[in-house]
Amino acid sequence: MTMYKGSLSLLTDLYQLTMSYGYFKSGMKDTTAVFNLFYRKNPFKGNYAIACGLHSVIDFIKNFSFEEDDIEYLRSLKGNDQKLLFNEDFLTYLSELKFEGDIDAVEEGRVVFPHEPLLRIKAPVILCQLLETPLLNIINFQTLIATKANRVVNSAQGDPVLEFGLRRAQGIDGSLSASYGSVVGGIKSTSNVLAGKLYGMEVKGTHAHSWVMSYDTEDEAFETYAKAMPNNCIFLVDTYNTVNGVTKAIECGLRLREKGYEMMGIRLDSGDLADLSIKARKMLDEAGFPDARIVASNDLDENKIAELKSNGAKIDVWGIGTKLVTCHDQPALGGVYKLSAIKKNGAWDYKVKKSEELIKVSNPGIINIYRYSDSDSFKFDLLVNEEYGESGIYVDAENSQENIIENHLTKEQLLKPIFKNGALVYEKPSLEEIDNKRNNDLYKLPKELKNNHKASLGYKVNLEKKLHELKISLLSQKR
Repeated sequence: MTMYKGSLSLLTDLYQLTMSYGYFKSGMKDTTAVFNLFYRKNPFKGNYAIACGLHSVIDFIKNFSFEEDDIEYLRSLKGNDQKLLFNEDFLTYLSELKFEGDIDAVEEGRVVFPHEPLLRIKAPVILCQLLETPLLNIINFQTLIATKANRVVNSAQGDPVLEFGLRRAQGIDGSLSASYGSVVGGIKSTSNVLAGKLYGMEVKGTHAHSWVMSYDTEDEAFETYAKAMPNNCIFLVDTYNTVNGVTKAIECGLRLREKGYEMMGIRLDSGDLADLSIKARKMLDEAGFPDARIVASNDLDENKIAELKSNGAKIDVWGIGTKLVTCHDQPALGGVYKLSAIKKNGAWDYKVKKSEELIKVSNPGIINIYRYSDSDSFKFDLLVNEEYGESGIYVDAENSQENIIENHLTKEQLLKPIFKNGALVYEKPSLEEIDNKRNNDLYKLPKELKNNHKASLGYKVNLEKKLHELKISLLSQKR
């Protein structure tokens, strides 16, 4: 099942349409261009990101078209002279427009780094321009979520993690994208039932404080819930007094056991989670419930989990909501979409964005990414202009020195063909396959880059020699 079932062609900034109109009127509507979507700086002061959003991009592109009511709306727009903004020839062109181009992308769940194209689009320049905003919207947010989720999983050190941020997410699309990005990042379960249906995710959940408060006593609330759902009993114990709540959950668990069922555990949602989990664990063990799990929630993230673990917390399952689905400490990835080549008179004219800020200087060419590894770990990534090919020499990103690629290193091409001449040529992998790709990447990621709380000097993304020379040449030209 897919989330984007209809055309969302108007999900763009107006200036994408006004630029497209300019291309149309100047006779450039069939001019082929290449754009790269990438980010400049790792999020959360970390050392890598987890690519995500490709599957939503595929659904978006498959349904891309301007419907009759879209054209009617565009026909109503006016300029500052109160005359129509677009002429009928352009609107007719849009009404017949379908995606006809190539898209190559990094697959879901792969570990990626700054300045690497997560997505490369080669298509008529108007199509490239119209797709800029929605592609950035999708990739920016889902990659950010997947990266945050992976940091949480990393801090949990093998403990199960549950995503339940639906009620705090940024709207309906934000909640579904957050649930999906979470599972791409490594979280196994969600409370979001629609996400479970759409994406095949495992759904989890029990009851809220309102359930307990609906009854005269906590005992009655637990007992009634146990009768209704004896195979799904995790009792929320902090509505009134947490220690007393644990005692009452144990009493209910003993009665449940007599009926042939087993209490799954308890949930802590407030207070000193380290201290309360230690007390609860002792009480559960002494009462004969060593397998009952302690679930914790309450504005948790990777930093709070690490702190609780260092304080000896006896928490088995981590419920992560607001700080994950809103990416509380960094609410935007900052991905960009830059022109790198445009075809003129049958030949490629390569483009580079200049800036006084080095980080904002773009790379020219029809770029692909090659990842070089030895048997144990990734060594570096290499950006290559496909039109030039490889020379076997790269320029080191750190010291600008030329180096020969060692023969013993293996090479993997990261950009995979997704659309070719407008046709989808890629089969979406299952969540299990995405899980395996991510885990394989993380296994081979240099150890120092996996530390959530210590930024490394960085993984090197080098330039192939001929690409580096092209970039230097373009930067030296006066414009």
